Amino acid sequence: MHTVAVLALDGVIPFDLSTPLEVFARSRLPDGRAAYRVRVCAPAAEIDAGAFRLRAPWGMDVLAEADTIILPGCADPTVPVPPEALDALRAAAARGTRIASICAGAFVFAATGLLDGMRATTHWLGAPALAALHPEVEVDPDVLYVDNGQFLTSAGAAAGLDLCLHMIRRDHGSAVAADAARLSVMPLEREGGQAQFIVHEQPPSPDGATLEPLLRWMEENAGRELTVGEIAAHAGMSTRTLNRRFREQTATTPVLWLHRARIRQAQYLLETTAHAVDRIAAQVGFGSPTAFRDRFKRQVGTSPHAYRRAFQGSPEPQRI
Repeated sequence: MHTVAVLALDGVIPFDLSTPLEVFARSRLPDGRAAYRVRVCAPAAEIDAGAFRLRAPWGMDVLAEADTIILPGCADPTVPVPPEALDALRAAAARGTRIASICAGAFVFAATGLLDGMRATTHWLGAPALAALHPEVEVDPDVLYVDNGQFLTSAGAAAGLDLCLHMIRRDHGSAVAADAARLSVMPLEREGGQAQFIVHEQPPSPDGATLEPLLRWMEENAGRELTVGEIAAHAGMSTRTLNRRFREQTATTPVLWLHRARIRQAQYLLETTAHAVDRIAAQVGFGSPTAFRDRFKRQVGTSPHAYRRAFQGSPEPQRI
């Protein structure tokens, strides 16, 4: 079973600590078995967690057995990381262990040197400090999480949920991840990034409009050949206003958001049906199978056929 070790250091933020515990521990495979074994470890017998003291059941040796290590944030991210923790993380990385940070946990991660030369994120408030302390790291303050393969980082608070669900999807496919998302009362994937949450010194939109109803409509109609003009007309706004609202609220464009929604639907169909890839391409709204394959490869990182081999269980053949 996949073991997830959550490293608690002095000053650990309880929200960051509890997020991976709840999300991974509650995840279940299609046959009902637990998807992960979760362990909380610490370099000391007792850890200061602010409002309470924490006695971790496991010591640092559990990091040597982990398949994934999670680094929660600490209240003061500038406090030096215990040398034994840095050594253990570097050794785990050398063995190929996946390591991910939540919120200010990126400061702990960056202190190992493992993120040097890589793109990473953290809470937008801490991004300038992270960039100043670790100039070798390419800090991106405008995304919910960054996946570099073996090393992953997430933004603040709820973005840790996004990252955990993303890792579950990578490990076990979208069906298992979707079930975990429902238990967390979370969407499986939020569009955009931190940019939509950062407080800018500008007056708010006078009508306070939200795109949520429009996004639901677009997802429900993703199989149709939707144009930006048709989307704008449905929303009752000009194409210029539509593009601006999308940039403000999702940090992307209507067309790119629609492509991502179609690919998510295609992933689900690849996992749960025996439909031919060309049929799925048409079903989710791609007029050309070639365009579908190209978009799928760019977004998912593999071909539809390879994705199906990796993530499909054993679906019953469906009659057409």
